[in-house]
Amino acid sequence: MKYAYYPGCAAKGATPELHQSTMKVVDRLGIEVVELEAFNCCGAGVISEADPDLAYLLNARTLATAEVLQLDIMTVCGTCQGVLGGANKALQKDEDLRKRINLELKKTTGLSYNGGVKVKHLQWILVKDLGLEALKKHVSHPLTDISIAPFYGCYILRPDSATGFDDWENPVSLEKIIKALGAFPVEYDSRTKCCGFPVFLEKEEIATEMVEKRISDAKDQGGDAMVTPCPLCHMGLDFNQERAEEKHQAKMGASHKLEMPILHLPQLVGLAMGFSSEELGMKRHLVNPAPLIQKIDVM
Repeated sequence: MKYAYYPGCAAKGATPELHQSTMKVVDRLGIEVVELEAFNCCGAGVISEADPDLAYLLNARTLATAEVLQLDIMTVCGTCQGVLGGANKALQKDEDLRKRINLELKKTTGLSYNGGVKVKHLQWILVKDLGLEALKKHVSHPLTDISIAPFYGCYILRPDSATGFDDWENPVSLEKIIKALGAFPVEYDSRTKCCGFPVFLEKEEIATEMVEKRISDAKDQGGDAMVTPCPLCHMGLDFNQERAEEKHQAKMGASHKLEMPILHLPQLVGLAMGFSSEELGMKRHLVNPAPLIQKIDVM
């Protein structure tokens, strides 16, 4: 298996531990990746609101770069998957749109996109391309008796027309991976809801309430940690958990703490493969994952 690796902005910026852990995991799994050095931001759904054609142009550049390599794209960001994957589906289906965007793309970069690339998140690759049975063979430290709350977020599931890999109302792919790693997937209401990250710029109070609700839901159902395929969800749930905890304690009492580690998907996979928390970059987390690591090491 070989893919054009599209790290997106966060994995090389605010959450470099995502890139670090991804490289560890794909190397161990024998997944070959060629990093797209000329990639640009997918736009995160923001650019398309102001200038849809610019958003298509930016994503067409990335898609065309991968097409030259004759490789499908591997993403590690749920938001990138939704935006880049959605742009790809539109460009593949709408010939007039593709022609219009290609005129500008050719003029500015010399490239053109013919619609020959698929965009696949690492999560999907693990389930479908690699396969769960193959993944299990690489599990040297099964996460027995560990309860993991899957957090899908928005973009990796919706809209279904842009993703189509999992059931957006009742997804199962993250749960399948968690089980393959030996852990127990927690069922809770918030797993497919927005983390609140996009809301922080406009309504911080509402966004903090959203974070508190998501984490407390997972904690109430016995989650030892949460795992997400999206670094923006990771930032929302990890970076803002301290403020969310203040709201939680106001409702539940000062003795009630959230203290919920938020893991990137390749970090969870890496732990089951026997990589150390240092190798997976977990020292960068604001919520201390040490209790989780200690529980895993004791098993």
